[in-house]
Amino acid sequence: MSTNITTTCRDLDQLLSVAQIACRLLFQECYKEGINNIFITETYRSQERQNYLYAQGRTRPGQIVTWTLSSNHTSRLAWDIAIGPPQSLYDEVTLKRVGAIARKLGITWGGDWTGNKDRPHFEVPKSWKMPANYKLEGQVIVPISSKKKVQLIIVENEEETKVAQAWNPASKAIRTETESYIAQAIKEGVIQESHLEDLRNGVMTTDHLLGLFITIQQRRAN
Repeated sequence: MSTNITTTCRDLDQLLSVAQIACRLLFQECYKEGINNIFITETYRSQERQNYLYAQGRTRPGQIVTWTLSSNHTSRLAWDIAIGPPQSLYDEVTLKRVGAIARKLGITWGGDWTGNKDRPHFEVPKSWKMPANYKLEGQVIVPISSKKKVQLIIVENEEETKVAQAWNPASKAIRTETESYIAQAIKEGVIQESHLEDLRNGVMTTDHLLGLFITIQQRRAN
């Protein structure tokens, strides 16, 4: 990942796994509500980049783009979106619809903030849990440009079903096999090491594991 302070990171894998799952769930539910032209504009942001953006409009020329030096982008828990055609880039009606869906999912929407609203901004705490009656229903394609649309690919995949049914965090054998699988994917460079930490720390849920499995399969295929 580039450390250039002028470069925007749109890689979902640079977020903590809890935020990745929340973001995929948000895009899935938006897709189901007929909103398929949203895309990611930024995920992880280094503190150096945050400082650089904060200086804009203050000690550096340009329009003010952020109101804080402390952002959950730097904690890998936040992401920004924009809208593709035919709407304008930050179409308020669409962002409000997405914000309403985020509320149902326990995801914080910057449009709900008092004072300085940030409608393209979404974030979750580390403690976020997927609400009851929701699940990732398949492979969620999260675009990073207006050239692609949100997709939900539901495939009756026997291997995915086996993963979901077999996962038992209390089973030492299953944990060992899963740890080996995740470690191999990390070695291949397709996922971050934080996923292995989640497994070892006992916070790997079935939804988390299935979403991770889909991500690994997708990236290996590309």
